[in-house]
Amino acid sequence: MECPIASGHRFDGTAGTRFFDRASSLRIDDRRLCGLRARAAPRWRRDARGRAREAAAAPEAFVWVGLVEPTIQEFDAVRREFGLHELAVEDAVKAHQRPKLEIYGDTLFLVLKTACYRGPEEIVEIGEIMVFVGSDFLVSVRHGEGGGLGNVREGLEGRPDLLRGGPAAALHALVDRVVDAYEPVIDGVREDIEEVETEVFSAERTSPVERIYKLRREVLEFHRSTIPLRPALEQLAAGEVPHVGEQTRAYFRDVVDHLARVTEQVEGFRELLASILQANLTQVSVRQNEDMRRISAWVAIIAVPTMIAGIYGMNFDHMPELRWRLGYPLVLVVIATICSILYLRFRRSGWL
Repeated sequence: MECPIASGHRFDGTAGTRFFDRASSLRIDDRRLCGLRARAAPRWRRDARGRAREAAAAPEAFVWVGLVEPTIQEFDAVRREFGLHELAVEDAVKAHQRPKLEIYGDTLFLVLKTACYRGPEEIVEIGEIMVFVGSDFLVSVRHGEGGGLGNVREGLEGRPDLLRGGPAAALHALVDRVVDAYEPVIDGVREDIEEVETEVFSAERTSPVERIYKLRREVLEFHRSTIPLRPALEQLAAGEVPHVGEQTRAYFRDVVDHLARVTEQVEGFRELLASILQANLTQVSVRQNEDMRRISAWVAIIAVPTMIAGIYGMNFDHMPELRWRLGYPLVLVVIATICSILYLRFRRSGWL
């Protein structure tokens, strides 16, 4: 685990218990025990769980526990502490889930997909964040790329008005951060699509089919990460779930609008890439037809001297033209004339 495992906050914005647990070190308040794995320091982990329980049990307070790619053994203590459903825990540990919102008793389980665009490779890196939300706790589990959530917590600490919303406010801040991170992906994909579009319709005889297919695959992966999230956020915005009050619902509606713009752009990218691919295939077909016409025209021109030379190369004895003094230059003139006429006709018709 590489990110803070927990931090507690009061609803009114004053800081409560805060401690950090890392894979190679453990921090509780200002004490630090270096070089120990979590299982090597059970007393410290019990102390950490006690602090989490204490923070969550304080009046108008909640605790945020953050994990990065935990094992089932590492997550077991968190599961028992907050009474998380075993099916949701299994999804959180194994990952590879579609964006969704599920309700287990009074606990919300939300799956988010993070996205990060690597421009040089033209790859959309997809990560996952699973979030458990209860009345006095929030547990986040992160898999893959997507960056840490420390700045989200820091931002919440500076917004007492938001913290009054409890764990739902922290959930909104997390979701808002994930959706905001979609914008750089949109910008990067748009820039690459514009480059491909320019390349397809350029005068150079290039065919970026492989690049188009790769972009379509990345856009499709991004599409799968954003489209299913919208119904889940709409459910949160409608207040059809526990722990989400009227004040927080308004913020979720804003995120839904933002996500709607993202999904519309992703849909547009899919349609645009399909059109670019079709245009590229049409361009290739047109160029092949042009090549075939050009080859056919030259074959027709070359066929004239070939045919005439073949006739006079049969070596018959009775061919009066063979004894004409002007026979040879006359044949050359005929060949040149016919070939010139054919060349001009083909050139005028656009075959050459």
